[in-house]
Amino acid sequence: MKLDMKDQVVLVTGGDSGIGRAISLAFAGEGVRVVVNYNSSQDKADEVVREIVDGGGHAIAVQCNVASEPDVERLFDDTIQAFGGLDILVANSGIQKDAAFADMSLEQWKAVIDVNLTGQFLCARAAVRRFRTQGNRGRMRANGVILCMNSVHETIPWAGHVNYAASKGGLGMLMRSLAQEVAHEGIRVNGIAPGAIRTPINEDATEGDAGKKLLRLIPYGRIGDVADVANLALFMASDLADYMTGSTVYVDGGMTLYPGFEDNG
Repeated sequence: MKLDMKDQVVLVTGGDSGIGRAISLAFAGEGVRVVVNYNSSQDKADEVVREIVDGGGHAIAVQCNVASEPDVERLFDDTIQAFGGLDILVANSGIQKDAAFADMSLEQWKAVIDVNLTGQFLCARAAVRRFRTQGNRGRMRANGVILCMNSVHETIPWAGHVNYAASKGGLGMLMRSLAQEVAHEGIRVNGIAPGAIRTPINEDATEGDAGKKLLRLIPYGRIGDVADVANLALFMASDLADYMTGSTVYVDGGMTLYPGFEDNG
């Protein structure tokens, strides 16, 4: 199996930490030129860029709040200016602002919808416009690839996290509707839906007693690593997956199998 992605250009939103960082490094390892987007953590983004450059790759860090239309336009302009084109968007940025439903403020609701759903719309729209303008750059079969980072909560309800679950459910329909609209243009659009993935920011939920409790929801018996998601992203962006569009792939150790019913309920 050969990915053959050398000299393609990928833009990874939220590429400075966690899953986004792993995806940025994985693509760089295949010779892809990487734009590492960050919102506020420039030091982390610069660290990812240094690691890529020190390994012989090409990368830049660009600040952008994906919920801001002017910021997103500038992000894509900077990408084109730096690398001459764009082949892949990995729309990975996402946040949580948790509260019980009756206690959730409008600000908490809007903050999550603005980043997780509107941010995906703005970035995907900008990518489609660039793909149309540049045409096929001769680096892949498709005329462009968009990967929308979703969640198992596209499917699984999540009490206490209604804003997050609503954003992810909406993203699933956004992705499929967009895939339907642009497939005839040779643009592929797919989703990746991680389950429980161990990252530095969720250590409290994935280690110790909390981690043991979490394993009850994962039939496969382990919590995911960021590499599990990054490897899938590489495959789905490559020509190996050229016949895939409009699909959400779950990488969750079986969480969406509803393990509470494994003994007949």
